Amino acid sequence: MIEARRLHILRAVADHRTVTAAAAALYLTPSAVSQQLAALEQETGHHLVERGARGARLTAAGEILLSHANAVLAQLERAESELAAYGSGEAGTVTVAAFATGIGLVVAPAITELAASSPGIRVRVRDAEGDASLLMVLDRQVDVAVAVEYRGAPGEDDPRLTRVPLYAEPFDAVLPVGHRLAGAPRVALADLAKDPWIGPYPGNPCHDVVVLACEYAGFAPDLEHSSDDFRAVVALASAAAGVALVPRSALRGMDLAGVVVRPVDGVAPTRRVFAAVRRGAEAHPLFRPVLAALGAVAVPRG
Repeated sequence: MIEARRLHILRAVADHRTVTAAAAALYLTPSAVSQQLAALEQETGHHLVERGARGARLTAAGEILLSHANAVLAQLERAESELAAYGSGEAGTVTVAAFATGIGLVVAPAITELAASSPGIRVRVRDAEGDASLLMVLDRQVDVAVAVEYRGAPGEDDPRLTRVPLYAEPFDAVLPVGHRLAGAPRVALADLAKDPWIGPYPGNPCHDVVVLACEYAGFAPDLEHSSDDFRAVVALASAAAGVALVPRSALRGMDLAGVVVRPVDGVAPTRRVFAAVRRGAEAHPLFRPVLAALGAVAVPRG
């Protein structure tokens, strides 16, 4: 008989790609993870994980078992949801991980919404970038993620997660006030090809949006300065250190005295935001109202 707990460990190793990272995410020791994998291999009679200098990867047998693990774990989530519903489950704590702007735009308003519609539900918030929050959901560190679409993000058909679209917003060009294009009503990205750029670090979903937008415009941006804090990005632009693309909502309430903000000419790069829970958990009586509240307060951002 295969233990579900070991299937969860197998999926964590596949997601994190090293035993050490999977162990840290699951609050286990690497030795404990290795022992559980060895026990799983004994239960199945197959070698499931290959370890090398570049980390751990699943064997063909491991990939087969992972596909079943996703289905089994989703079914267990559904079972927990139904049992919670049977016991009413209308009071409890839901932990939500979201990036900073998402907390301000949808998570905080959703908490206000829930206070009126589901007063028994308490929301605990964790600040996390969009790519990190999805792994936190899968590792059961949090219940709900508010995440950003990025290159390599789990798709809508991913067997591990259920996604709920929330909103989309454009990125605007941020230029120093003395920039040669500061007086233009709109800015074509191709015209910024030779400028130094300021942007988020690789791994931040917004980094992918910026790089892909520039690639579509025919160039690779010279990212001379890096920060995941958009206030720092704007401050550097105001010091004429470079140009940037920033989500429109992130600019609200900032000191923009040293910069000009212009819409992007043509098809603007866009940040697409969604909520996600583990597949099968979307009907949980605690999670369902939270997802509904997030959807209710999310509005198109233009």
